[in-house]
Amino acid sequence: MPSSTTKVDVAIIGAGPVGLLLAVCLARWGYKIKLVDNREEPTKTGRADGIQPRSLHLLRNMDLKRAIMAHAPAKSYEVAFWDPQLAGKGIHRTGNWPSCPSFIDARYPFTTTLHQGLIERVFISDLNNHGANVQRPWTITGFRSDEQQPTYPIVVNLKHLKSDEQETVRAKYLFSGEGAHSFVREQLGIPLQHKDPVSHVWGVMDGVVRTDFPDIKIASSTDEDWHPRRTASEEEVQASAKRILRPYYIEWDHVEWYSVYPIGQGIAEKYTLDHRVFMGGDCCHTHSPKAGQGMNTAFHDALNLAWKIHHVEAGFAKRSLLDTYESERKHIAKELLDFDAKYAALFSKRQPSASERDAATNHNNSTSENEFVKAFKAGTEFTSGYGIAYEANELNWTADHPAQSRLFNPKGSKLRTGRVMPTANVTRVVDANKVHLEQEVPLNGSFRIFLFAGNPSKTKCAVSDFAANLKNKHSFFSVFEREDLTTVSYHERHNPHSHFFTICTIFALPRDSVELAELLPPLLARYSNHVYADDVWDERVPDAKASAHAKMGLDPEKGAVLVVRPDGHVGCVVGLVGGSDTVDALNAYFGTFTARPVGNAEARANL
Repeated sequence: MPSSTTKVDVAIIGAGPVGLLLAVCLARWGYKIKLVDNREEPTKTGRADGIQPRSLHLLRNMDLKRAIMAHAPAKSYEVAFWDPQLAGKGIHRTGNWPSCPSFIDARYPFTTTLHQGLIERVFISDLNNHGANVQRPWTITGFRSDEQQPTYPIVVNLKHLKSDEQETVRAKYLFSGEGAHSFVREQLGIPLQHKDPVSHVWGVMDGVVRTDFPDIKIASSTDEDWHPRRTASEEEVQASAKRILRPYYIEWDHVEWYSVYPIGQGIAEKYTLDHRVFMGGDCCHTHSPKAGQGMNTAFHDALNLAWKIHHVEAGFAKRSLLDTYESERKHIAKELLDFDAKYAALFSKRQPSASERDAATNHNNSTSENEFVKAFKAGTEFTSGYGIAYEANELNWTADHPAQSRLFNPKGSKLRTGRVMPTANVTRVVDANKVHLEQEVPLNGSFRIFLFAGNPSKTKCAVSDFAANLKNKHSFFSVFEREDLTTVSYHERHNPHSHFFTICTIFALPRDSVELAELLPPLLARYSNHVYADDVWDERVPDAKASAHAKMGLDPEKGAVLVVRPDGHVGCVVGLVGGSDTVDALNAYFGTFTARPVGNAEARANL
């Protein structure tokens, strides 16, 4: 059958977690996508099932958490570690540890366990609500770059697996979320670099069991008992499980799904060659399922790429911004590959003492922490997702950043650029609701500008100057003003001035002392739904009168401006002062990657 030709913004191959989250983001932001999958229906059984705390935080920010939790998933608050005893006496518990210890300031301190197929269906439903779908069962048969068509330079050939039907797609971008056996990666000639040449074979089984194993309801880990590069039948997997769990018994009422597969610790040499064809998820990194990181890493691969494609295609950012997808996400993948061996070794050397257990799980930092405590904290922070830290680049300000000003990283700040914004509880002024500040701006592709306005008796002039300089026609804010500014709906809460910025203002005052008309100039008052009182007590800073300011390490008298990237990671922190210096510093920061020049030339020269 002759092929038809379709033009799309992004062609996505594979409707697993990474492909679906990428598709959902782009469809919501108005992009035309082509999402194909070689399966006739979503995952029916097996595959990934663990959602870590930071990923649940993300799903809530996407307004998808409610749909996930409607399936009543299991919640794992602990991980149990079991090791073989000497002389063949079977296994014994060597420790129970919180999945997300209290030193991690997580909203959801547990691992959520839910069948991947149900998770996929939540994403597919959202896709359908935004006019997109998954085309099944289709596969990719080839692709090429055609630079004579610069707008849609990628030609993708697709074929229906149950007929002779074919389709040719012209796309601005091609993304492979195909998994470990990626056709796209193979065609690009990008090898997987294996950290460990010896693969371990994992046997994974879903079913209904009867057992007296005491930790069957929580996440449990035992030493590996598989010979490298083996395969096994369902019965052999069951027999191995029975042998490993001795002296406890386990019997299966029925098996829904099982799989045996070798896992080599591997990472793709490149995630892209030309910033038009990208890869993510298992296509780029393979690792054991032990730590439950596969689907979670895929989610954040997709999120990282989605907002960067959006900002480039919408005219906000230079194409060079796409360079940071590989550098940021490959760095995290490398950390993931290093993690499993370190974490396993941590518990295999010796039993931790009672004092070490306490030190490793509480949120009070101690200068006397030993290597065990430090390694455990780093490991659990990483698995929760809150330990992910992107390194210095144009998005994540450090002292070596091209933008220089005395106001960057004000004294006392606890914020670490490249890491996710800390949680904070505040009171929304317009309706007196106590809310989670980090969740107030939805995942809408915008930078979040948090104006910690401190004590207005000290900062009112600085706040007024901040607003006045945002209105300057050369500011980062005004250069990217909405074209339909005069007709924007009165009810637009998040983006009344620009599609790329949402402003939140937080005063170090009780709610009944915040009078919007008195304290805010009109530009900031337009974000009335994003004005907050920092008057909610927090056990992590029990003596603070303004806990959100205190948790961020920002002076409640002076305030500061926090820039959070669209994916929730901290970009930069700038001191709040009178005059134009605060906005000048922000102009310099954004000017390193915006597609249009921002800031006055004189101001840039004076920084």
